[in-house]
Amino acid sequence: MNSVGIDVSKGKSLIAVMRPFGEVVVSPREVRHTDSELSELAKLLKSLDGETRVVMESTGNYHAPVAWLLHDAGLYVSVVNAMLVHDYGNNSLRRAKTDRKDAVKLANYGLDHWPTLPRYVPEEDTRLMLKNCYRQYQQYSKVQTMLKNNLISLLDTAFPDANRLFASPPRADGSEKWVDFVAAFWHAECVCELSEKAFTTRYQKWCRKHGYNFSEDKALDIYASACGHFGVMPKTETAHLLVEQAVSQLHATSAALAALKQEMQKLASTLPEYPVVMRMFGVGPALGPQLMAEIGDVRRFHSKKALVAFAGIDAPPYQSGTVNVRSCSISKRGSSSLRRTLFLVMGIILQNSPADEPVYQFMDKKRSEGKPYKVYMMASANKFLRVYYASVKGYLDSLERD
Repeated sequence: MNSVGIDVSKGKSLIAVMRPFGEVVVSPREVRHTDSELSELAKLLKSLDGETRVVMESTGNYHAPVAWLLHDAGLYVSVVNAMLVHDYGNNSLRRAKTDRKDAVKLANYGLDHWPTLPRYVPEEDTRLMLKNCYRQYQQYSKVQTMLKNNLISLLDTAFPDANRLFASPPRADGSEKWVDFVAAFWHAECVCELSEKAFTTRYQKWCRKHGYNFSEDKALDIYASACGHFGVMPKTETAHLLVEQAVSQLHATSAALAALKQEMQKLASTLPEYPVVMRMFGVGPALGPQLMAEIGDVRRFHSKKALVAFAGIDAPPYQSGTVNVRSCSISKRGSSSLRRTLFLVMGIILQNSPADEPVYQFMDKKRSEGKPYKVYMMASANKFLRVYYASVKGYLDSLERD
């Protein structure tokens, strides 16, 4: 048997091929991530005598082209978690680290774990695109929060409390009323320098132009709020430019988020488990696609426990001698994005408190036992994932039988 260790980096990889008892079949050599060099590598590995298995670490997006091409060539490829390989074979006091040594280490790891090496299966195109959309959605969400805080900070010196004038939810295109308002009335003096009647007329025209509902009482409240505050920042062209640019950046980011959200919903609706997931309490058009994006095909997990461990909300036992710790923290060795989504789902369940919902009943039981907030929230997320696994896997299996 031939164990191929591939130490993947950006744009290139180092490979080493080993056989049992330390026999070197192919000395460590560099391969660039081009179609020609990877195709030559595939031909070389397929020409070796005996069964060949390729082992590489999961390294973000770097390993994807190598794993995909070798799998497509018909080779047995295994992509393992880097944490499993990190401490393997480190039985030396002198811990040198080079790409050559890492490639050999991966090859030896493959030999020692030959029967249990998991086979790499490329994700379906829809699931892959859904996951990438969600990752971009997360990044833009962080940027949006930063830009909102920046705009509010500017308004605190130009138009204090302008962000609290409206409570309207964001529109489908991502626009918000208070952001559109400060784009037109960017300084408190933009309101105060007008008479009450003149501002009411101008506000009515603004509402009609942007498609918002007009209320005369609201116009009077805005006028009173603007006249009741004063801006530290003077009303100058520079101040206008600062607010204008902050609003422009926020508009662009919010529009991108709205577009990604719609695309995620569109992609998720084509997946077979979509109707089952969307029927689960606490899951809506935003969180449903996020769950499906992070979990992927639930059939890739051999059990409910494997899915819980993937989310990093399992509590591994700790026992040594007479010490037996019964209350352990969650491992957090899993998808942080999935944990975040689960926490949001649990928050919705807690807020609505559906008495006939099993997850809420479990949550309420743990809360009544005096468990801390994060403990009963994560314990409920654990139960939710088990229900998710059973429901979705059962539905997918029934589709296959039909």
